[in-house]
Amino acid sequence: MPNALHNTDFIQVSHAGSLPRTPELLAANAVQAENPGDPEQFERLLADSVVGIVARQLDAGLTIVNDGEYGHTMSNAVDYGAWWNYSYSRLGGLTQGGVDRWQMTEQIRSEPGRIRLTTMPDRRDRARFNEAYNDPNSFILTGRKPVPQPTITGPLTYVGQHQVQRDVTNLVAALQAEDATSGFLPALSPGSASRLANEYYKTDEELVYACADAMREEYKAIVDAGLTVQIDDPSIAENWDMINPEPTVEDYLAFTKLRVEALNWAIRDLPQEQIRFHLCWGSWHGPHTTDIPFKDLAETMLSINAGSYSFEAANVRHEHEWKVWRDLDLPEDKVIVPGIVSHATNVVEHPELVAERIERFAQIVGKERVIASTDCGLGGRVHPQIAWAKLEALSEGAQIASRRLWG
Repeated sequence: MPNALHNTDFIQVSHAGSLPRTPELLAANAVQAENPGDPEQFERLLADSVVGIVARQLDAGLTIVNDGEYGHTMSNAVDYGAWWNYSYSRLGGLTQGGVDRWQMTEQIRSEPGRIRLTTMPDRRDRARFNEAYNDPNSFILTGRKPVPQPTITGPLTYVGQHQVQRDVTNLVAALQAEDATSGFLPALSPGSASRLANEYYKTDEELVYACADAMREEYKAIVDAGLTVQIDDPSIAENWDMINPEPTVEDYLAFTKLRVEALNWAIRDLPQEQIRFHLCWGSWHGPHTTDIPFKDLAETMLSINAGSYSFEAANVRHEHEWKVWRDLDLPEDKVIVPGIVSHATNVVEHPELVAERIERFAQIVGKERVIASTDCGLGGRVHPQIAWAKLEALSEGAQIASRRLWG
């Protein structure tokens, strides 16, 4: 049965979620975090901002748009963690506070058959390039504001009903204002949510499934509104770098299988065509020499019951992996959403290169099943001017590819 996302006569264009916040919204986020003022005034600003960001995406040539993740508070103009940090206010059972995960010093060691995630500074890529990671002039983490992580101290519940309904209402209203129909909202995966410090659940399985049960409520609210939910799950690939010493691929896939099964449990009975899965290796601008190869994860990704799969394919560490799709069996009703422009460089991709990248995938899986996108969110990772230039280049390149593919 064909996927509702299938292209008919042109390549559709989307992105991976986060877009640059306006100065007004960043200022309002800062006020809300330190000294919340008039909540109604903030809600009005947020709703108006979503209308503006949807219109700007459509003007840039995007066809599948979102709210820019404006409902996910960004702590600063440079923020690599808003995609995850937003969940801290939507999950019950957390004790707020703690320390910023990039500043923790504990070293956690894994053993064969017993994988445990270590701390951010103890990651293998960071250890190999420790001097660069600690140099503010290296531009790896420059400008990032520390954000303390909470700890799980009680049973996890979902308490974000107001926030997710607000996000849904804002996006639907903005789409209607532009007479647009295709919209999505990103939401945190169970596997990523489970990476918080845990003092309550006795086993890894209990923890991951508790995250799945809690986050399901957010997924369902988005889908029930007729929108697509994008499951943000860098953990599927990124966890590899958080394991010391490096595990075998077999051990890692066994560790990851639990997270996939929990996600499938969370999205059970939800329409697959309204579920997009997003895989990436982390959005910080580091060397990424310890990223797990995509070929080792591709089959695992395809076992997730989604209608479309978003993944990095444009940055210099992973662009060559488009060839992996030659050996994959993509079900006929599935769609891929490869990254065609990257969040990891300030260089704006040439539209001709964009077209070539799109055509590579189209030649393998079919032009009907490729949606052009970004590697990861652009908001908080590159300057707003550059972010919008990249999206315009993405749209222009998709038009070039469409003319070549459809004639």
